[in-house]
Amino acid sequence: MSASAFDQPSQGAASATRLAFFAAGFCMAAWAPLIPYAKARLGASDAELGLLLLCLGIGSVIAMPVTGYISAQKGARGMILLGGGGLVVLLPVLMLVNTVIALGAALFLFGAALGTIDVAMNVHGAEVERNADRPMMSGFHAMWSVGGIAGAGAMTALLSFGLGPFPSALAGAALTAGALTFAAPRFLRARAGLQPPPFVLPRGIVLLIAALTAIVFLIEGAILDWGALLMLERDLLPKAQAGLGFLLFSIAMAVGRLLGDRLVALAGALRVLLWGSLLVLAGLVLTVLAPGLFLSMAGFLLVGAGAANLVPVLFSAAGRQQVMPPALAIAAVTTTGYAGILLGPALIGFAAHLSNLSAAFLGLSGLMLVIVLSAGRVARV
Repeated sequence: MSASAFDQPSQGAASATRLAFFAAGFCMAAWAPLIPYAKARLGASDAELGLLLLCLGIGSVIAMPVTGYISAQKGARGMILLGGGGLVVLLPVLMLVNTVIALGAALFLFGAALGTIDVAMNVHGAEVERNADRPMMSGFHAMWSVGGIAGAGAMTALLSFGLGPFPSALAGAALTAGALTFAAPRFLRARAGLQPPPFVLPRGIVLLIAALTAIVFLIEGAILDWGALLMLERDLLPKAQAGLGFLLFSIAMAVGRLLGDRLVALAGALRVLLWGSLLVLAGLVLTVLAPGLFLSMAGFLLVGAGAANLVPVLFSAAGRQQVMPPALAIAAVTTTGYAGILLGPALIGFAAHLSNLSAAFLGLSGLMLVIVLSAGRVARV
């Protein structure tokens, strides 16, 4: 998908992109505080929950490459609305189903909706950024984080005030629908009659960027899906407030991304990748090993601050590389990267079943060394 595939972006195109990121982040984060309720309703073990989360990941992985190709051919608007509509419908459904098979099916569809909107909004954001000819990706991803703050905060507050899981999920779905309805007419529209770009398999530097993005998203997925349960395992918070760690993580990430475009311009991509990865590593260790609630919460903040601009820097590198068309490269990186946030937590469930969640989180910290060792190669793109 080239810049010529679209009419010149309207004044509201960037705002619509931010709303899409906000809506997706809100709905995904709203699921995090609800996970313990779904687990308790079914009486599922850690291993069983891991299998259920794997259903979510499979749905996403199936939807992502299809979405990337369709978005490259026809524009991302329709796929953003399709994925967002799925999230609105399915979030309350997750709190209604009461069998393992039904929850697995609902999570499969929820994952497909997440995969669809995630890929499409990144392709759309890359087009808006290219048309504007200035860095915007960190700002777009900041709205994902702001949505995460709002989603986790709203769900935690509603649950703490005694509202049930289903009414809370229904309220979250309504807010998501409102944001997407306002954004819908402002998305860029593809011009008809253009030759669709050929499908190109990712290769070279695109594969490296995709792998690094998957690692970062795996860490984010661990905080999203297992952060609340880690707090319960360590007996640091009650169930209704167990999502506080993810909330703090999201706040730190949002602040970091709001400052991200300036930070990258000042420090450079190499330093952002190096120091960000080391902060994530330190934060994971602190979250798991630090005594007491205060220091453990500080670990969540460090992970959020360190991870904040890793993904925007990687997406920008995917847009700059010349191994394959930029839009298709971004779609490939998004597909592989978001597979990490959805498939990785399922593997953590199995690791936790073999040992415990603390050991599984410590194992994640070693993955950040891969980004440290690869930062120089990515920064040279």
